[in-house]
Amino acid sequence: MNKFYGKCIIVICFSCLLFSQSNHPYPPLDLVSIPTSGTLPRGSYTLETLLTKNGGFVPRLMIGLSDNFSLGMSFGVRNFIGEDKPEKNKATPEVQLKYRIFEETESRPALLIGLDTQGFGPFIKTAEYSKFVVIGTDENNNQIVDQQTVYREINRYEQKAWGVYAVLSKNWEALGNLGFHVGVNKNTFETKDNDESLNFFFGLDKELNRSFSLLLEYNAALNDGNEYSATAPELDGLTIGKGKGFLSAGLRWNVATNLLIEVNFKDINLDRDDYANREVKIMYSEQF
Repeated sequence: MNKFYGKCIIVICFSCLLFSQSNHPYPPLDLVSIPTSGTLPRGSYTLETLLTKNGGFVPRLMIGLSDNFSLGMSFGVRNFIGEDKPEKNKATPEVQLKYRIFEETESRPALLIGLDTQGFGPFIKTAEYSKFVVIGTDENNNQIVDQQTVYREINRYEQKAWGVYAVLSKNWEALGNLGFHVGVNKNTFETKDNDESLNFFFGLDKELNRSFSLLLEYNAALNDGNEYSATAPELDGLTIGKGKGFLSAGLRWNVATNLLIEVNFKDINLDRDDYANREVKIMYSEQF
């Protein structure tokens, strides 16, 4: 796996030297997945399409109501690409709100508070597992045990939504823009796993030239259902982060002034033999 990602990095860096350059009119709203302090300019909008594993499709519309306040809506579809029947993740769309409290200065980072109910991966409504239940005793007073199928309500995304969050962002000019982002979040609506822990995340974006930027981020996933093992050991496999969190990276290409394309590698774990989750994100922005 390490050789595969090494080759990808070489190809990406070489490609960045070949393509023409184009500026984008606003700072990034997100990195691979973590939010930043960026918002849309007033009177603008962006249409975003995320293509995920297993034929997943997550469109999102964001609108800049003011220079410091953006409103968005999204929904997810499983099996959108492929032969299986497409299924909505949830019956209702998800919501995004971003409000920047103060702007970045030379000595102070920007501060933004927000809400995002859109999680990542499929939405898990129930989980099925086997359980041995005592149903009686025989004539010798020995217990009679029966294996039964048990369904437990989960109601969470494979990777939880951010929920309510606050994020600081600071940018420097260092052979192209270098941005750092750090924040905390709390999800209070995906809590069937009895885990409402406060979580933190951080990341950076680095311009390689005016067209290409590298993205790197880490989500600690402290609220990723660590109590499954205590309440239902059979469901421990649903704890995706398992205390290690999510390390992700990506390449963002400014194809044109109003068009971005990203290739992202999510949940990179160099200790495993399997590959990272690969995603493609397409973003188009325009003025009203």
